[in-house]
Amino acid sequence: MYLRLDKSPRFLLDYGNVREAVEMLGEPSLRNVRQCIVDIRRQKLPDPGVFGNAGSFFKNPMVDVSVLSAVQADFPEVPFYTMPESGRVKIPAGWLIEKAGWKGQSLGNAAVHKNQALVLINKGHATGREILTLAEAIEADIRYKFNITLQREVNVVE
Repeated sequence: MYLRLDKSPRFLLDYGNVREAVEMLGEPSLRNVRQCIVDIRRQKLPDPGVFGNAGSFFKNPMVDVSVLSAVQADFPEVPFYTMPESGRVKIPAGWLIEKAGWKGQSLGNAAVHKNQALVLINKGHATGREILTLAEAIEADIRYKFNITLQREVNVVE
């Protein structure tokens, strides 16, 4: 097996506000793209030295177009990404969690981060059970409000 690597980089900047952030730093380059991603993550994600977390807790759900249409009836602005290979669409889990009112909310010592709804944090002395209880409450609420089942991105060891 052989791999042919392109010697000139192609930057994929069409995710979120990456293109605009890179342009603020100058021309697209490895250095500027890296710095842009680091800056965006610092703004959105908790400092693990302050709040313990497992990063992105839920996967973005892939749903049928009919489910998207049902969500669009109440939220026409719902972001989604077409998955051509499956004929389905992906809806950002963070958007669903935020629209359901969980962003910044706590259950005991476990909380949803105030800047990034996909991240569950330990506010100090949360047990694994408290984190799991929060995750289960979010999953149930998203299923009830949007008829969408969230899947965890993290592995839970009990």
